[in-house]
Amino acid sequence: MRRRAITFAASAVAAVAALIAALIAVQPASAQDNPFERGPDPTVESVAAEAGTFETEEVSVPTGHGFNGGVIYYPTDTSEGTFGAVAVVPGFTASWEDEGAWMGHWLASFGFVVIGIDTNSPQDFDTARGDQLLAALDYLTQESEVQDRVDPERLGVMGHSMGGGGAIYAAEQRPDLQAAIPLAPYSPSQDLSTLEVPTMIMGAVDDGTVTPDYLDTLYGTLPAETEAAFVELSSGGHGFPVWGNSEVTRRTIPWLKIWVDNDTRYTQFLCPELADTTGVSRYSSTCPYEPGAFTE
Repeated sequence: MRRRAITFAASAVAAVAALIAALIAVQPASAQDNPFERGPDPTVESVAAEAGTFETEEVSVPTGHGFNGGVIYYPTDTSEGTFGAVAVVPGFTASWEDEGAWMGHWLASFGFVVIGIDTNSPQDFDTARGDQLLAALDYLTQESEVQDRVDPERLGVMGHSMGGGGAIYAAEQRPDLQAAIPLAPYSPSQDLSTLEVPTMIMGAVDDGTVTPDYLDTLYGTLPAETEAAFVELSSGGHGFPVWGNSEVTRRTIPWLKIWVDNDTRYTQFLCPELADTTGVSRYSSTCPYEPGAFTE
């Protein structure tokens, strides 16, 4: 009887273990551990802060490689694994140093590798800027001295004005990108009708160059199945992304986290509405957002 009881108990334990394993196996991806999460659980205050939790450094990029050089900003800690990355290009006639450099360490401190570039000509149009964004991502992931810190499967693009048009072009040319953020985008060479990459467009209600009407028309060409958001700031004019503006970063950081890192901890800041409406006059989105399945 004692042997039979032991055998029965062992069988019961095995059955329970098998049931637990089966339940775990059918859990949706959002309920499993995300290998791409970087940093502590976020709050409204932490997303709006001028720095995240990662220490950062920078390295210069020489001219060549398909673009006119730039700067890479990266987290120094690799204990959590590789990072997603974003390439950023300034607007028409602008340099990275004058327009975009403020956001390099800021974004990197939240757990991204950032490459900010200068264009081959300050007068390059949107398509040329888009090609150079893609060249920058290729350099970052294949040639740069920090390539071992970057996950080449988790990449995004950003740009301001003509550079925003460049971000759109880059995303249309490379639909396997994870995210695009065109800031006050001027897009003379294309609309969004073939765009598949999750895209956040940001503008300002008082922008007299890339007006709200222009952005409404552009956003309206987006395919219904493409994940997207539109953020209209209540001030800042056309130059809202060219200085240390937390109204920009507190929205772009969650967008990059959701789509580049598949980090659903950040959906709370954008869905179903903005958790923090500071400085925003209008917002629309395709919520709920469902980032892709986790793969390592």
